[in-house]
Amino acid sequence: MDTPPPKEPILGGKYPAKDHARRVVDWIAANGGERKGIIYLEGQKTIMIEDKDQEVQFHQRRHFYYLTGCPLPECFFTYDIDTDKSTLYIPPVDPDEVIWSGLPVTVEEAAELYDVDFVLPNTSVKAHISSLNSPIYAIEDRISPDLRLASPNFALLRRAIETCRIRKDAYEAALVRHANKVSAAAHTAVLRAARHAPNEQNLYGLFLQKCIAQGCHEQAYHPIVAGGHNCATLHYIRNDLGLSKKLNLLIDAGAEYQCYAADVTRTFPLNGRWTRESREIYELVHEMQRQTMEMCRPGLKWEDAHERAHKIAIEGLLKLGILKGEKEQLWEKRISTAFFPHGLGHYLGMDTHDVGGNANYADEDPMFRYLRIRGQVPEGAIVTVEPGVYFCRFIIEPFLKDDETKKFIDEGVLDRYWDVGGVRIEDDVLITKDGWDNLTGLLPSGADEVERLMTEGEPKL
Repeated sequence: MDTPPPKEPILGGKYPAKDHARRVVDWIAANGGERKGIIYLEGQKTIMIEDKDQEVQFHQRRHFYYLTGCPLPECFFTYDIDTDKSTLYIPPVDPDEVIWSGLPVTVEEAAELYDVDFVLPNTSVKAHISSLNSPIYAIEDRISPDLRLASPNFALLRRAIETCRIRKDAYEAALVRHANKVSAAAHTAVLRAARHAPNEQNLYGLFLQKCIAQGCHEQAYHPIVAGGHNCATLHYIRNDLGLSKKLNLLIDAGAEYQCYAADVTRTFPLNGRWTRESREIYELVHEMQRQTMEMCRPGLKWEDAHERAHKIAIEGLLKLGILKGEKEQLWEKRISTAFFPHGLGHYLGMDTHDVGGNANYADEDPMFRYLRIRGQVPEGAIVTVEPGVYFCRFIIEPFLKDDETKKFIDEGVLDRYWDVGGVRIEDDVLITKDGWDNLTGLLPSGADEVERLMTEGEPKL
């Protein structure tokens, strides 16, 4: 029987929403706003599926959760900056709804659960907000259409929250660590069962089952369970093709715990033993990850780590004979982007691709176009470190047809690697005062460790 991993002691307390509100006010005051007025946020509403009497799966607005810790729909929030008092407005008890769904969270229960000063029925929020003459910091496209704000300021709040969300406090880091513990156990179960799985969907279902059984009922994103050549599709979504005669499987999947995400990727041989070519590529990617993870520290310029990963890839592909020519030419022509087309990683938190990274998707340099973090990484940030090497014909073949780039790739050697598909290894790393902490550390990633995990214990599907 699966049981949830033990929680860290800090998670026995309330989510620190009040501290988050104060941090947001500090940012506003330091960036042109006033240290007075009201912060106003609306939670996500219940949305119905078209032509059905069922609801779209609820997903709380992350900015709202950051200042409340409340996952309920139809809620509102105010924070009086002058008095340092916060109010959460929740739906009142509806007797008709109780018949179908049971008793909701009451005002009294919400006051015990969430880090706010007052809890009131949401029926009172509009009259209260409409009567205010103080400056109101709000997010423009997240205001009910029938609500009028007397003195709105839409310029600062979104940016304030997104900036504050980059640096996690100890409570938030513990939530991500817990999501990683659950995800690590689910990944381990997939590794041990993979040799006997006939289809991607068997392993997809197993991962979901292990997460739910350990208390994580939501996924941080749609899992990627890709076999064979599908390993080269970065955001593969089918998860339903057969695995017969395929070499490797790539699973990119992470649990969500109390609105915080894990994002974990492992690649492994489906029969439990690496082929020569698969092991060569795996060990290259593992080295890319090892060296870039060692660079992690406060103040690291993320572009520097990304460049390091590409230089290691160039050296490794040269050694294998897939690439040819001088390193300087390969670097200048950006040949490594044919095999490593995405960024080294991204911020992680309430969202998988968390806010604050300042990506520049219009960058003309293909090496940096999909890099989701630009600039320095601060203490308290959580980043994914996820290098990869892929053999995707759609990406590589244009390089083979271009007279300027085809001379750098040995097609004869390359032909031996197409069936590898692709390899990605991804861990979640907390930037600490003195360096880094691998939150995914419970899940081994060495090539030999992967083989060992796949052959120990009884498979369970």
